[in-house]
Amino acid sequence: MNSITDVAGIRVGHVQRVGEGWLSGVTVVLPPVGTVGSVDVRGGGPGTHETDALDPTTLVSTVDAVVLTGGSAFGLASAGGAQLWCEEQGRGFAVPGTVVPIVPAAAIFDLGRGGDVKARPGADMGYQAAAAAFASGDHAAVERGNVGAGAGAVIARGQYKGGIGTSSITLDGGVIVGALAVVNALGAPVFGQVEPTSSARSVVPAQGLNTTLVVIATNAVLDVAECKRTASAGHAGLARALDPSHTLADGDTVFALATGAVVLDRSTEQARQVSLITLQSAAAEAVRLAILDGVRAAESVSTAAGEFPAFGPAGE
Repeated sequence: MNSITDVAGIRVGHVQRVGEGWLSGVTVVLPPVGTVGSVDVRGGGPGTHETDALDPTTLVSTVDAVVLTGGSAFGLASAGGAQLWCEEQGRGFAVPGTVVPIVPAAAIFDLGRGGDVKARPGADMGYQAAAAAFASGDHAAVERGNVGAGAGAVIARGQYKGGIGTSSITLDGGVIVGALAVVNALGAPVFGQVEPTSSARSVVPAQGLNTTLVVIATNAVLDVAECKRTASAGHAGLARALDPSHTLADGDTVFALATGAVVLDRSTEQARQVSLITLQSAAAEAVRLAILDGVRAAESVSTAAGEFPAFGPAGE
């Protein structure tokens, strides 16, 4: 399906509110129990929750859910709802009497885009998005465009509509690498060659702060350090898709999840390196494609409604 859900066991749930002052939402990526994960945060204005727990040097290596949300730092409260849903399902780090779900989160800035600056996601929307992800089933189609955390997204200093996109790449040996992106960037999308003068153009934020959030998922066996490196590689795809990227006004964050269903060739040190380089190169490309997919999905709706212009001739 050219989607992150091509990775077996990965499920995605969206919840959004539009109207009556609202234009925001939550997206939850729900992996199989035991999925290993890490993160790489590179934007200058990040809004994140529990990302320190995903460092390779910390105690817990697995991730129970990833929450992507609107509402800036206020919206990070939605992670509590997803965490509650996971606890009810027994998903989490076992402690006496219960479990503690590991639910990292990251937010985009969309405050006030629906008219009410206080209309932002909370725990209830996080819970609903987690439940929706679980209910979707394996290999489900992922809704794209202005849904979930992408409901209020805009890009290119507020000139165009942003949204959610997804992609996947299949490698030899049955390895699949998928990505899901919430595109709310300061920069503009790069569909072809970047003009030599692009870096010199004005980049003054027109509508608050910005962010692109990404989740990479693979069915390969990776440890936490390898997931960290895969998340880092994903930022290369982000930089190829958006110009400029990783600015002081962006909160660019990339998560990486490994479900551990397919063993990479590690028969020799050279084979291990080739396997990881191939996977991480695919991760960068999957991120690039997911970002551009999100731009196109949002554009097709917003231009039809006459809300935002198309990207150049024929929407390029």
